[in-house]
Amino acid sequence: MSFSSSDILISIFVFQSIIYNIKEISPLLQVGIYCPKAKSLRCFGKLDASAGSATTGSTLRHYYYGNFVTFVSTRLRKQMNEERSTDRLARYIIWTVAAAVTVTFCWYFRSVLVYIILAAVVSLLGRPIMKGLRHIKIKGRSAPDWLWAIVSLLLILFIFLGIVTQIIPVFSNIIANVSNNLQSTSLKASEITVWFDKFNVWLIDRIPSLGRDFKVQEAVLGWIKDAFDITSLTSVVGSVASALGSFGIGLFSVMFIGFFFVKDETLFRRIVGSLVPDKAEETALSAIGDIEHLLSRYFVGLMTEVLGVALLNFLGLWLIARIGIYPAVGIAFMTGLLNVIPYVGPWIGGAIGTILGVVLKYSSAAAVGVYPDFMMVIITLLAVFICTQLVDNFLFQPLIYSTSIKSSPLEIFIVLLMAGHLGGIVGMLVAIPAYTVIRVIASRFFSDFKPIRRLIAATDDKQKF
Repeated sequence: MSFSSSDILISIFVFQSIIYNIKEISPLLQVGIYCPKAKSLRCFGKLDASAGSATTGSTLRHYYYGNFVTFVSTRLRKQMNEERSTDRLARYIIWTVAAAVTVTFCWYFRSVLVYIILAAVVSLLGRPIMKGLRHIKIKGRSAPDWLWAIVSLLLILFIFLGIVTQIIPVFSNIIANVSNNLQSTSLKASEITVWFDKFNVWLIDRIPSLGRDFKVQEAVLGWIKDAFDITSLTSVVGSVASALGSFGIGLFSVMFIGFFFVKDETLFRRIVGSLVPDKAEETALSAIGDIEHLLSRYFVGLMTEVLGVALLNFLGLWLIARIGIYPAVGIAFMTGLLNVIPYVGPWIGGAIGTILGVVLKYSSAAAVGVYPDFMMVIITLLAVFICTQLVDNFLFQPLIYSTSIKSSPLEIFIVLLMAGHLGGIVGMLVAIPAYTVIRVIASRFFSDFKPIRRLIAATDDKQKF
């Protein structure tokens, strides 16, 4: 049988009333209580209404009252502890169920969640553009925000489509040049084959485990054949058509959601504010402001890095490697986009750019019959990409990563290694933005933990210097 807190409190008041009115009890009542000090039953005698019994009655009342209060307070504390344990267990169950429902909901609607995240990224890119456009006055009046939001999104879309339209013609140009000059190019292929034979001999001597029959060109052709197996052409075409349809729907969804994020800068903050408790709302809104500021600087810096790498590669391919201006633009933008992938992106871009540059160089030279030296072409192309990568590593990346997300290079390196181990290239792409969000939330809500406090303090001190 259990008692509620209200029942116990009512009992206290009732018993108090009885004890303090004990003089009204019959005078013939014989009272005896156990005295702890004397370890015996002490008799107070008969209670009557005389003055001499007043002291005895008072002592009796205080003794019973004190014992009862001790009992009731002990019972009340026990009851309250039980209620706290029950409430704590109920809260744990509610939080567990809520987390499970949230994870299930996010997984079921993961495509919609991806659209929202991409729209948030687009809004972070479009917000600086919109702030600049607001300064434009038309007849002394500023245009409405919805108009500037549309203009900002269209600028981002045109830049994205412009880069794509510059990359695609590179491959079509290569195919056209090779097919038009196939006969002339085949005359020079023997020299390239001789060079590959020498390279294969050198490689086998260094790595005997490859075997005497190993040939680099056959290995590369085998990889290409596996990637573009003719037997799976139908499925590839169907997959491409499905991907194009999904891309169109996704692009429209991202732009539509991004329009509202760009138009109303406080929309995302209001959504977050409605989901957190009132006591944490101010801290959460402050954290959202810091996250938006840091990620906006990061993505703007990332786009600046892409354009900077593309510009340097374009100048090198056009002026030094002497590749045509249009193919140079396409290869440069492709290497700039691949450079976004940490660590492995520059290697992939440099390898693809070198192969495309060699093919373009020899297919163009076949038209006039004057072929350049094969090794010089390789060295020139590699020199262009290596020099660009050095500028990126020592100039672009320190400015972007250290000043935009306020993290040390060691932090970024460890985070990228962990993300690459968990999610591969995709994990490395989202590692830095995700770490920025986690870092800001930890600094706002968990600053009492010593490791987090020391990490943030060390980074802030480094930023001052």
